[in-house]
Amino acid sequence: MNEVFPEILTENLLLRQIMSSDLENIFAGLSHPDVIRYYGVSFATIKETKEQLNWYADLEKTGTGIWWAICTKSEGEFLGAAGFNNLSCENRKAEIGFWLMPRNWGKGVLTEVLPQILKYAFEVAKLHRVEAFVEEANTNCISLLNKMNFTKEGTMHDCEIKNDEFINLVIFVKLANSQ
Repeated sequence: MNEVFPEILTENLLLRQIMSSDLENIFAGLSHPDVIRYYGVSFATIKETKEQLNWYADLEKTGTGIWWAICTKSEGEFLGAAGFNNLSCENRKAEIGFWLMPRNWGKGVLTEVLPQILKYAFEVAKLHRVEAFVEEANTNCISLLNKMNFTKEGTMHDCEIKNDEFINLVIFVKLANSQ
């Protein structure tokens, strides 16, 4: 990964490094019932949410990923976050993830930023494979990945426990040569 954090500009949005000043926004998102319904991480307090800031920073330090704050270009309003984790340079692959504040759902934010994030993955980070692991019930995310031309590879049945019940995860992939 680059020494200087790579900002990405789209028509309406700025993807920038996540900073400590984002703590309250990240807490608002990762404690919101609608956001965490299908998201693997949630926090009950601002203090606990500092773990997430450390996680984002550690991804950069260890070279195992990169996440951006998604902000409006005009006012700099924090809308959510997106990026990669579980990056394997050896295997040239990473897992993509993203979340938005509910007030930003259905406004085309992710359809605007994901192509640029994928371009970064394939052209700058030189990845060959980007994976997404999605709860089977998360139909909005599945629809978005289909729109972004990810390919469904299969379903891992009863592979995780959430709320004391087994859940299925659907595996999606996008390869560098399938852009």
